[in-house]
Amino acid sequence: MGNVREIGGAGGWLGAARQTLAPILPKRLRPGTAVVPVVRLNGVIGVSTPLRPGVTLAALTRSLDKAFAVRGAKAVAIAINSPGGAAAQSHLIFRRIRQLAEEKEIPVIAAVEDVAASGGYMIACAADEIVCDPASIVGSIGVIGATFGFDKAIERLGIERRVYTAGENKSSLDPFQPEKPEDVARIKAIQQEIHTMFIELVKTRRGDKLTTEQNLFTGEYWTATTALGHGLIDRLGDLRSYLRERFGKEVATPVIAPERGFLMRKLAGATGGGAPLPGTFAEDALSALEARAIWSRYGF
Repeated sequence: MGNVREIGGAGGWLGAARQTLAPILPKRLRPGTAVVPVVRLNGVIGVSTPLRPGVTLAALTRSLDKAFAVRGAKAVAIAINSPGGAAAQSHLIFRRIRQLAEEKEIPVIAAVEDVAASGGYMIACAADEIVCDPASIVGSIGVIGATFGFDKAIERLGIERRVYTAGENKSSLDPFQPEKPEDVARIKAIQQEIHTMFIELVKTRRGDKLTTEQNLFTGEYWTATTALGHGLIDRLGDLRSYLRERFGKEVATPVIAPERGFLMRKLAGATGGGAPLPGTFAEDALSALEARAIWSRYGF
């Protein structure tokens, strides 16, 4: 019993010391301060290069783990600014957030900035509450794929395309060969399967909040003001104001920055911290064009 009293006394002494030192302690360590760690998710999902890993589960795992491990966190906030991208990566990130939220029993708040569309909105659905600026773009619950057809161009240039495969569908959707109806039917069936999964995910997460808007799952998107009426989000506003309203004016919101791996640090050091290495310029340029095309669908 003596040990119990000593521990209790020590705890009281530490608590008193913490109160005394409160003015000089970091905000998140002060007594009575609510802590809500923030993970930022910015960019096209799945598009990456050696120097720009993009939004993927691998790139976000450490940040998410750290955020949900913050002692005494009242919630975890996910700040989203993404037009979507790879369906599988979007779903993997969604699942990881839900797994951590359920394991740690911590609520999740999604705060949308410019856009949370397609895969970006799928990830937002991992949150228990979705907060958006009135001008945010939300929705685009659908699946898209695009490519080019070069078969007529190479024919005019006198170029012969030679393809050798084992498996009759191995060269499906080859952009240098004429489009085949059976290939189109196959890819559309895959897209429909993913779309059905996306719809069920939104219905499960949003539940009775959703309205009967007939275009809800057609790939259409809206401003947050309209999306609120459709039940796709919970309220209008910005993350800081909402957290202050919910947890008090002294709420601390430490941003959990992603960690760069060993290779990324070495590459950055070898190039002075910013210049691309030989061989990465073309990859960066192509990724930038792909990302720009996706952002442009929503007017950005």
